[in-house]
Amino acid sequence: MCSDSPELILVAGAGGFIGGHLVRRLEAAGHEVRAVDIKPFAEWFHLSPTAENLEVDLSQRAAADAASADVSTVYNLASDMGGMGFIEANKALCMLSVLINTHLLLAARDQGVRRYFFASSACVYPDRLQAETGVQGLREGDAYPAMPEDGYGWEKLFGERMCRHFSEDFGLSTRVARYHNIYGPFGTWQGGREKAPAAICRKVAEAIIGGSGEIEIWGDGSQTRSFTYVDDCIDGTLRLMASDVSDPLNIGSDEMVTIDQLASTVEDIAGVALRRKYVIGAPTGVRGRNSDNTLIKARLGWSPTTPLRAGLEKTFDWVFDQVKRQSDVLGRGRGHERRTDVRNRAAIPN
Repeated sequence: MCSDSPELILVAGAGGFIGGHLVRRLEAAGHEVRAVDIKPFAEWFHLSPTAENLEVDLSQRAAADAASADVSTVYNLASDMGGMGFIEANKALCMLSVLINTHLLLAARDQGVRRYFFASSACVYPDRLQAETGVQGLREGDAYPAMPEDGYGWEKLFGERMCRHFSEDFGLSTRVARYHNIYGPFGTWQGGREKAPAAICRKVAEAIIGGSGEIEIWGDGSQTRSFTYVDDCIDGTLRLMASDVSDPLNIGSDEMVTIDQLASTVEDIAGVALRRKYVIGAPTGVRGRNSDNTLIKARLGWSPTTPLRAGLEKTFDWVFDQVKRQSDVLGRGRGHERRTDVRNRAAIPN
């Protein structure tokens, strides 16, 4: 979906999960990429040897100006975020990400950037529409009257409004995607910032390698979600950027499952059946969330296509390898291997 002519593109948050996949895709399309993140290079999920890689704090205006110099397009995926455990315990840190988007918008305006992308989230939708399991898909117009996820959701909704008003007042061409639970290999899988698919994959892998026969499920397992494979996320992002759609669009799967069903799918992929310990008081977020894809189908003629099981097979294979490697390093492995053949192992070169 990109132009054939090379252009310098800024990817903010390039050291993150989605950002790393985006950098690879843009470079594969022939673009020159300036990849920027606050994390040390050793902590980037993907560090391209051919991109211009910068380790800077984009919440500072001077850093945003320097990062935006001479670029034609900005993809802003930079924010302080993680899974529900992190979001619920770090509301102020999540809100501070407004500084990144604000300073990047100012830099883009002042330096003549042609097009600006902001990665928003399904967390902008009101809790009242997500209070029950099995809810209908969330439509873009449901974001108002506003009552988003406290902290992170407010930061994302504010960022959306900033993009809208920079477009209206300064003529900056902006695009906004509301991501719904993006998952896949080469992302956060431990440490508290991982999301449900990676967390379940890790817990199943640990149960196999450690021999415990048990996994922990946050909540009662009946909460519902839809999960979007990272390749679909990148496809949708590039299609949106190439379009004339300036209003926010959902980029999310509409294949809704319970958390118990998610765990059962991973167990089936791994060839095991495990006991489940439910932690009712753990952070779980809303009871039900799903993407309504009516608008993106109408405006872009596209919606995510990767079935959940297919994406989880690739994700579990990769997470299992990480857990096994870590276990071997720590000397805790008991020699357990997968009970099924490793299929469709994802391989992304460094």
